[in-house]
Amino acid sequence: MVINLSDQCSLVSQWVSELRDVQIQTDRMRFRRNLERIGEIAAYEISKVLDYEEKEVQTPLGISVCDVLKEQPVLATILRAGLPLHQGLLNYFDKADNAFISAYRKHQRDGSFEISLEYVSCPELENRVVIISDPMLATGSSLVKTIQYLREEGHPREIHIVVAIACTVGIEYVLRSEPNVKLWCGAIDEELTAKGYIVPGLGDAGDLAFGVKVQM
Repeated sequence: MVINLSDQCSLVSQWVSELRDVQIQTDRMRFRRNLERIGEIAAYEISKVLDYEEKEVQTPLGISVCDVLKEQPVLATILRAGLPLHQGLLNYFDKADNAFISAYRKHQRDGSFEISLEYVSCPELENRVVIISDPMLATGSSLVKTIQYLREEGHPREIHIVVAIACTVGIEYVLRSEPNVKLWCGAIDEELTAKGYIVPGLGDAGDLAFGVKVQM
């Protein structure tokens, strides 16, 4: 299942436009905050499809029967670019457990790259709902490898992926490898360059959020 949060006009469209805008991108704090906002909206939408149970709550005047989450999800993100999006999810799923994965493109001299994963820190994943956040879904290689890496730690019952901008090529690759995941996208672009960058996209989300890195 693929959900494009920009299918209907909303504030998500406004925030995505600001993420793309080269003039607004110079404000790193605003860039991070817009990613965080998209994470918050995605958290709210995902919350509608999770399981709930009734709980009796004592108020000053009586008892109220309320619907509450049956279990807390695990929020996973790919360092470093995923941190603002992850924070948005965490703002709403504020009692969630968290997982962090180090995954990056290791570039070769010929312009090609491979996905390098060097670190994972996660709670118990067996039979749990996992929500993975990464601002850009380009080729899909890093997300697929991340999911495979997480499965070595446990077998989630349900996996959601939250991205700010996705490319159709990457979406297709992820769904071929992981047909049961649910993808929540701030926007979807059609084109991918030969070097694996989304067009029109927005550039390098990690650099725009935290500063230009040295290429590894």
